[in-house]
Amino acid sequence: MKATEARLKAALDRPPADIRLYLLFGPDEAGAMALADRLPRALGPDAERVDLDGATLRGDPARLADEAAALSLFGTARHVRVTGAGEESLAAVSALLEAERAGNPVVVIAPTLKATSKLAKLALDAPNALAVACYVPSVEQLEGVVGEIAREHGLRLAPGVARRLAGAGGGDRAVIAREIEKLALYLDADPTRTVTAEEAALDAIGADLGEVEASDVIDALVAGKPAALGEALRRMEEANVSPVPWLRALARRLASLAEMRGEVAGGADIGGVMKRHRVFFKEEVATGAALRRWSPTALAGALAIVRAAERSVMSGASAGNVLPAQAMIELASRRAGG
Repeated sequence: MKATEARLKAALDRPPADIRLYLLFGPDEAGAMALADRLPRALGPDAERVDLDGATLRGDPARLADEAAALSLFGTARHVRVTGAGEESLAAVSALLEAERAGNPVVVIAPTLKATSKLAKLALDAPNALAVACYVPSVEQLEGVVGEIAREHGLRLAPGVARRLAGAGGGDRAVIAREIEKLALYLDADPTRTVTAEEAALDAIGADLGEVEASDVIDALVAGKPAALGEALRRMEEANVSPVPWLRALARRLASLAEMRGEVAGGADIGGVMKRHRVFFKEEVATGAALRRWSPTALAGALAIVRAAERSVMSGASAGNVLPAQAMIELASRRAGG
């Protein structure tokens, strides 16, 4: 069934027995991850989570329904999360929705799916599924999201604080939520006791995610400058900045370049393409160079690597920032002098 974000949140906060699948599709993977995180909070700290991905389900379509029907080893609540899903997961999701029983809720995050895809249509039409399209919010919309998260934690944001949090989080709702949680803890706020959060409180908890450094990382990688990239990554590491915001910002940059590069490959003039995409005039030289340096295949491959690095960090299956940083250095090295 098609659901609004409000209905989806309500269902994830109190999972109804008749809903087996929550499909979060569309390009705002950060927003989808933040929504998905509501389910384990609702199920409790002892809940068991089973992590799968699209590649696993392609090779073993029956696995999803099996995991949804399995009992927890310790008798606690259990749920399944699928990341990086696409049309290859259609058979697995079909089996889940048609299974005789499935006691464990399943959240599927599919950032590349469109509403016209077979998997999205299946979930949108199924009475035992809820599907929501997740699109990257504008700055104004993101400020509204920040305010909503803050209210859930008993915070009233002073002028300028929502914008600062939205910008510092790089559009990543999960990172923003963590900063708001720190802010609420610092101010001793909770939903029963509202406290006003001023910018001074942000300064006190160090809510600074290195916007300049993140921009340096992205610019150096896109330009194929491994030495500059290494220096930018070193500064990020020294500032103890999470790699998730800059990985997601990099993914958005690569996706934008891929779209423009596709038009260039189709015969369009680079200058005209940049104009149609409203490239900021100060970025035209760098963007033009990137469109000449990167092929459509290289951009698609780089985007897949960046998203895989993000999923690895979010799942805890990597050595902190080391593996994502190494992957980015290798990417920049391939494009060096290209």
